[in-house]
Amino acid sequence: MTTQQDKDTSGTIFNIQKYSVHDGPGIRTIVFFKGCPLSCLWCSNPESQAFQAELAFNDGRCLGFSQCVRCLKACPSQAIARMDDKPVFNRETCKDCARPCVEACPASGVIAYGQRKSVDEVLRVVEQDAMFYTRSGGGLTLSGGEPLAQPEFALALLREARRRRLNTSMETCAQVPWEVLRQAAPLLDSVMFDIKSLDNELHKTFTGAPNTRILDNFQRLVAEFPDLPVHVRTPVIPGFNDMETDIRNIAEFVSGHANVSYEVLPYHRLGTQKYTFLNREAPMGDKTLPQERFAELEQVAREAFWTPSQKPEVEQPASAQNS
Repeated sequence: MTTQQDKDTSGTIFNIQKYSVHDGPGIRTIVFFKGCPLSCLWCSNPESQAFQAELAFNDGRCLGFSQCVRCLKACPSQAIARMDDKPVFNRETCKDCARPCVEACPASGVIAYGQRKSVDEVLRVVEQDAMFYTRSGGGLTLSGGEPLAQPEFALALLREARRRRLNTSMETCAQVPWEVLRQAAPLLDSVMFDIKSLDNELHKTFTGAPNTRILDNFQRLVAEFPDLPVHVRTPVIPGFNDMETDIRNIAEFVSGHANVSYEVLPYHRLGTQKYTFLNREAPMGDKTLPQERFAELEQVAREAFWTPSQKPEVEQPASAQNS
């Protein structure tokens, strides 16, 4: 593929977030891809799950029909109706149009999650903060959704980013074909790899898919690319993987590789409001994870995970110790 073909390749994203310091080394710009092969019940970015663009409505920003009727007039498919003083969106009638209602809303109460962008359009935004990457060792991070669920776009973006000498990282759920991940690996300076549970049935219940491909992809990745830094992360979810055995088993599974690091992430409900915008119920409801419990599991993870330089000593049997 030529450089121009990569530049022109397009995909669907729903956000470009600048100045992130938690998604790879240094200061980074995150490109959020639309679409994910998993449907995790705790997902904090529900707008990332569907591959197509989605219409959302923030009732708190709406001025009300007593002051504004612009969205009502702008809709070409008559998918907006009146309910008292506020609009109601018929998502079945709503068509995948150019979203004139979004442009018409003066208060940004009508939201479109998902825009078609070319590689060149994305990287023009990313490169605006090039000076910060140079000073901090940062760069571009692909996230989502699942970046590799749009493989042609993700690979073209990584190739072109490499040509422009941008540091590249990626957050992945790894529920993708190995061949796609294998093509991405040489184009990455680091990868953040989610492993949520070793229990296949629980994984299917809470994410909508089995974990066999994910675990196999992890083992292949660290074996075939031993110099690629892989940071494994486990979000601790109440009722799913918040037992000591859950975290210990994952930590031991990913241990023993010089290029692998591991951490657990606390459960949060920061994306709950987005479900309301999309007219959906948050599947996890009001569940919480006490800070004390997370601290205990964090300690379990630290004790169970090891690299070759930290290999735990194997206790010798008494007969061997006394010989």
